[in-house]
Amino acid sequence: MANSRRLFIGSIGLMCPIQSCPKTFRYGKFFEWAAPMCRIAALSTTRVRVYSHMDKTFVLDTNVLLHNAECVESFEDNTVVVPMAVIEELDKFKIHNDELGRNARQVIRRLDAVRSEGSLRDGVPLPNGGTLRIMTRTEQMVSPGLKESSPDNRILALAYFLHKQGDNVVFVSKDINARLKADALGITATDFQKQKVNFDELTSGYGETVMSAEKIGAFGKSEIFEAEGLGDYPNQFLLLKRDRENGKNSVLARVVEPGILKHLSKQHDKVWNIRARNKEQRMALELLMDPTVQIVTLVGKAGTGKTLLALAAGLEATLRQHQYDRILVSRPIIPLGKDIGYLPGDKEEKLSHWMQPIFDNLTYLLREDTSGSSKTRSKKTVQDRMTKLLNDNIVSLEALTYIRGRSIPRQYVIIDEAQNLTPHEVKTIVSRAGEATKMVLTGDPYQIDNPYLDASSNGLTYAAEHLKGHAIHGHVTLKTSERSELAAIAAEYL
Repeated sequence: MANSRRLFIGSIGLMCPIQSCPKTFRYGKFFEWAAPMCRIAALSTTRVRVYSHMDKTFVLDTNVLLHNAECVESFEDNTVVVPMAVIEELDKFKIHNDELGRNARQVIRRLDAVRSEGSLRDGVPLPNGGTLRIMTRTEQMVSPGLKESSPDNRILALAYFLHKQGDNVVFVSKDINARLKADALGITATDFQKQKVNFDELTSGYGETVMSAEKIGAFGKSEIFEAEGLGDYPNQFLLLKRDRENGKNSVLARVVEPGILKHLSKQHDKVWNIRARNKEQRMALELLMDPTVQIVTLVGKAGTGKTLLALAAGLEATLRQHQYDRILVSRPIIPLGKDIGYLPGDKEEKLSHWMQPIFDNLTYLLREDTSGSSKTRSKKTVQDRMTKLLNDNIVSLEALTYIRGRSIPRQYVIIDEAQNLTPHEVKTIVSRAGEATKMVLTGDPYQIDNPYLDASSNGLTYAAEHLKGHAIHGHVTLKTSERSELAAIAAEYL
């Protein structure tokens, strides 16, 4: 059956053990010729397999398996091919103690488990009706002109061989360069689509609606306002604009559930002695200070105030309102691609290099803090107050490496630069939340350092889209840079 051809009858083909068939013949004569061959196939000891003319062969790159350990079952009833070069790369990653290492080990265990269903060389059935195969280079494989010293090129060589053999090959990779090579070879190439969202259609968290002066007046006089058709999901914000005949005044409202609105809390107009500079920041503060909203996602470009607002709300809720025991701040260690163990010093000293943006925001907030007597404030510098917060464990800095496996109760958790996390990593982190813990994810999808993620596939935008509609989640997209006039100009024009 290894050299069999697919004979298509209408839209269905049968695998027949023949080496060749007439290249051209009339449709009616095809049945006369094919029928006995199909009977031979049916009577042989080899099982006959039925294919749809749309069957595809998905050749997976290593990075897809490392991104999602369950991806082999994401391609419906098609054939999934894992090249031997991918198995070799997984073997190198399995010793790592990070998310990549864990995914590599999970994939290897999964592949070993399905061996009980048959030979991976010939193909084993998957629960979704598809087939999984592990393939290696053969002598018949024609080189597409790529140097095979590279694992990526060996993977592409196998995809090219299947393509030339006549299979409907789709090369799946999160590596843009690998997809470009595949396209140059005439192979259909795509990113892994299962955990992607349409970033261009990502919810902003708010909308606008025009209302009559009477209705806006009624809203102003009541704590809860009911109006059919207003709002799409809980914790969305609506800018209620008066009709043209009644001026430009508008009112900001929060959706309790579709059709029910309420006012924003005046207590949150000022948080840790800072005020929102635009309506998006005011919406963010409303969500950040509400303990019933257990997870908040903030998306925005550099300088929009995402991290500053999250820290200010954390300090207010922890030190003044005592809703949480401490603030835990973490961010992925991405830029140099190495673990903090490569840096000098103990854990705190290593983290200080990566957490400098957090220290910058804390310095600003503690400088702006006017709590306590003037005599007390004059004796303590900003650095002294920051050191005390860290030493008293009120503010704790952690690498994401150390969060996995923990249970985190009564803490205000801020995950900065979350756009550099995969959806699975975000799931791992958020699932650590214990009772009375609040999770805040911030990031800029336009500044992604992870080479295998983009604005549509990162964990931050994935969480924002897939948690939409849950009463314990809130999201705001911040658009205006408030860091400085220079920062705003740079963000827009450079």
